[in-house]
Amino acid sequence: MATGAPNTNLASQARRLYTEELVKGLPALVQAALDGARTLFEKPCEHAAFQRRRDMMQGLNAGAQSWHRGLVNGLRHALLHGGSTTRLGDLPSMSPGQLTLVDDDTIELEIVTSRLALAMMDRASWEFADLRSRVAHLEGRNELDAHDMLRAHVLARIVFEAWRSSGQTLASWRELQPVLHEEFALLVEEAYHETNRWLAEHGVLPEVDLRPFIRRSRTHPGALPAGYAVSDGGGAGRADPGPGSGFGQLPAAGPPSAYGLGSGLMRGVGEETRMMTRAAPLARGRDHAEAVLGRLNRLVGRQVPAFGNSTRAQALSPGLARAIDTAEAGIRQRMTTTAADAEPMVTTPVMLEDIQQRKQQLKKAAATPEERATIEIVALLFQSILTEERIPAAMRVWFARLQMPVLRVAVTEPDFFATVDHPARRLIDRMGACVMGFDSAAQKVGDALEREIKRIVQVVEAYPDTGRRVFQTVLTEFEKFLEHYFRNENEATRHGVSLAQQVEQRETLAIQYTIELRRMLNDMPVQEGVRQFLFHVWADVLATTAVRYGAQGQETRTMKRAAADLIWSASAKVTREERAEVIRRLPPLLKSLREGMASAGMDAERQDEQIQQLNNSLAAAFTAKTAAIPDDRLRELMERLETLEELLPDAEDVRIDESMVLDLSGHQSADLEVVLDGGSMPTPAMLAWARELQVGSWFMLEYRERHEAVQLAWQGMRRQLSLFVSAQGRCVLFQQQRLASYLQAGLLLPAQDEALTVRATRSALAKLDVDASRLLN
Repeated sequence: MATGAPNTNLASQARRLYTEELVKGLPALVQAALDGARTLFEKPCEHAAFQRRRDMMQGLNAGAQSWHRGLVNGLRHALLHGGSTTRLGDLPSMSPGQLTLVDDDTIELEIVTSRLALAMMDRASWEFADLRSRVAHLEGRNELDAHDMLRAHVLARIVFEAWRSSGQTLASWRELQPVLHEEFALLVEEAYHETNRWLAEHGVLPEVDLRPFIRRSRTHPGALPAGYAVSDGGGAGRADPGPGSGFGQLPAAGPPSAYGLGSGLMRGVGEETRMMTRAAPLARGRDHAEAVLGRLNRLVGRQVPAFGNSTRAQALSPGLARAIDTAEAGIRQRMTTTAADAEPMVTTPVMLEDIQQRKQQLKKAAATPEERATIEIVALLFQSILTEERIPAAMRVWFARLQMPVLRVAVTEPDFFATVDHPARRLIDRMGACVMGFDSAAQKVGDALEREIKRIVQVVEAYPDTGRRVFQTVLTEFEKFLEHYFRNENEATRHGVSLAQQVEQRETLAIQYTIELRRMLNDMPVQEGVRQFLFHVWADVLATTAVRYGAQGQETRTMKRAAADLIWSASAKVTREERAEVIRRLPPLLKSLREGMASAGMDAERQDEQIQQLNNSLAAAFTAKTAAIPDDRLRELMERLETLEELLPDAEDVRIDESMVLDLSGHQSADLEVVLDGGSMPTPAMLAWARELQVGSWFMLEYRERHEAVQLAWQGMRRQLSLFVSAQGRCVLFQQQRLASYLQAGLLLPAQDEALTVRATRSALAKLDVDASRLLN
């Protein structure tokens, strides 16, 4: 369909279809809620919980029909009049100069509806993103209205208003919340999907481009990483919410008491909503991928009922097995001949044409509808992969050669279409993540990386009958290769990785030395100023020296001797001879202390401050205001210092967090930048995400007024430190907490909206939604 001008009639029909799909699914949803309430009631529990569940079940049984009618009426009203622009719980109308507190009930209702909306978008965010794009395109606008009925928070409000109107309580909602969240998420996903399918059939953006909705600038600090939530909004945290502000955002117009500077309570609601919106990106990404595969299986299952029913390995039909072998040999010969003859590289259009020709030949050889459907889907997957513009042209040839091995696995192992963890999928996704930066034209894949991908493909081709095992084997080998590659072979990252490893070694040793020094001095009468100097300054000096010269090097021994001399000098001196000895030792001791602090990167001004504090401690020793340390204890201390490395705690037990990093600024250089500030307080989900980032993946980093693509090149022990390197060789080091902070604030965003195979599956779905009969043709 050509849509040169806005087509509001088609958009209105889409909203009507969406409403009808919701209404159609409500009876089953209400029944599922009743069943869930009954199941909870029947579970053994404490008396208080039993009473609460009994009241919930009785109330729901009595009000189920009323709730259903309220839901239907609310949806019909929203269809005719649009989504409500008011909030649950009537906010008092105040003059602009007045301030007021918002009651707790209103805040609770805001949180409940926000959580329901988030639960729906966790499952249906990608379907909504497609629908939002299509409807906005029809209506000639950039974004849907903030209160458009298609938005999840509008439905959430209708749901809960009907719930309360039917006599149900907030406590009952919370008791049944997991069931309600799951059921409404499934319902809204199906409604979005059916509406998208109907629009695609009418020619409205069959291939939706989501990039206009990915916000990466500082004006949208709350925007989620692309691919983890193209959610109902995306402007969380903005000072001036405009159209597109999501649920949990307060309206752009309304009483200042509701959202102005005087309403700390309502700002708290918004903050909780923003934190929930950023929650569990790993789970969200996995749920999205599984939802895409689920849609594929349902769609194909309607055309080919036997597709996906079996969970056991299946054998290829003899005719298809021979056809796959022939096709694979032809692909291999063509690619090899091209390389040997130094002809121009096989272009993408040629590869796509080959896919079409091979597909028809393979379908003729197939023996069952399931095999023909699988051939069609795999062909669609690889059509999408080969047209991915961010894969460099030189790499597309090797992705193309994986088509036949993947087809063989897809036919024989039904779980290829049922799980995101199949090693064939994971291998393609990992290879794609490493070669897909933000701009493939400006990015050159290293020769070593290209050779490794070539080797992997050839290994897979060489073992056609091993199924998933060969994919799992080469995936493991590829992960090991990446670690070695960035550390030793990639010119842009090698130096940075070396520096980052030195930082990790130094910081780990500094923490280990601090722990052991605390143990050693725990029961010794050491002056407090000296004790703090040893813990906070000298442990770092010992670590720096040990990294540079080795734990048993002469320079390290000198620094250990200086620590022992300092402890002795700061103990009480009650005789003239002891004082004379201190005066004799003091100049070389101060020289060693200054040299040690300078080696650790401390500037002269800070050195002077530390020396002044130590002078005060030594003065106290001269006046015998400190306790004396017996000679045998001092000898024991020196012996322990000499063998300090043997006593250090296991490095695996050391946690490098920002409060324990002693002086990371000393590592700053032109070759390595250490991120010390920026971002926002991360949630546990963001910390988990920071620990799961994979080496080789590309990101967009906003740091120090620069926006650039960077690649994750190295992660330290327990992923406590992570190094990102730009194509120009700029090296940026994050500690885990700071990395999570940047992910939280949207200052570090993944290059890929979703995994390569998930994106390809969505593309295949879009084509199958338009014409599912191609599965069998």
